[in-house]
Amino acid sequence: MFDSSILFVFIPTFFFVSITPGMCMTLAMTLGMSVGIRRTMWMMIGELIGVSLVAAAAVIGVASLMLNYPDVFVAFKWIGGAYLVYIGVNMCRSKGKMSATTGQQTNIKRSALFYQGFITAIANPKGWGFMVSLLPPFINAKYDLAPQLVVLLSVIICTEFISMMAYALGGKSLRLFLNRGDNIKWMNIIAGGLMILVGIWLVLS
Repeated sequence: MFDSSILFVFIPTFFFVSITPGMCMTLAMTLGMSVGIRRTMWMMIGELIGVSLVAAAAVIGVASLMLNYPDVFVAFKWIGGAYLVYIGVNMCRSKGKMSATTGQQTNIKRSALFYQGFITAIANPKGWGFMVSLLPPFINAKYDLAPQLVVLLSVIICTEFISMMAYALGGKSLRLFLNRGDNIKWMNIIAGGLMILVGIWLVLS
C-alpha cells in the first residue's frame, strides 16, 4: 500500500529539483547537440540505473533505521531536515548559470556514454545526500516497504527521463532560454523553496 496523498507533494518537489540545470541535465543537453538524441539515450540509461540504485539504497537504509533504531532515526530526521533546508537556501541564493558545454565529441562509444551517465549518478556525493535526506518524509512505516519503493522509483525514473529528454531535445534553444534574464534563478528559487518546505516537514513529521 502507499499513501497516494504523499504523491501530490513528492511529484512536484522532485520534478522541480530534477528539471533545474545540474550535472546530468547539462550533460544531456551537451550530448544532445553533439552526438544526437539516439546516442544520448545510452547516457540517460546509465544515469537512470545509477539514480535508481542510489534511491533504492537510500530508501532501504532509511527504512532500516526506522525499524531497528528509532532513536537514531529521530536524530537523522533533524539532520536530514537541516540538510534539505541548507540545499534549499543555497538554491534560492544561486545566481543560476548554465555550465559550459564540453567540446563537440561525436565519436564516443555507446558503452562510454552509458558509463558516463552511470558514474555521474553513482559517484556524486551530493546526490547521495540529497536522496537520503529527501526520501524519509515519503516513507510510511505502517505500509510495506516494497510497494512504496516501487512507486517512488517509478516517479524518480519518469521525472529524470522527461527532464533529460527535454534538455537533450531543447539543445541551443533551451540554453538561450535558460540564460535569458532570471529564468534559471526563478527555477532555483521554486526548487529551493520546495526543498525548504520538505525539510521543515521532515523535522515536524
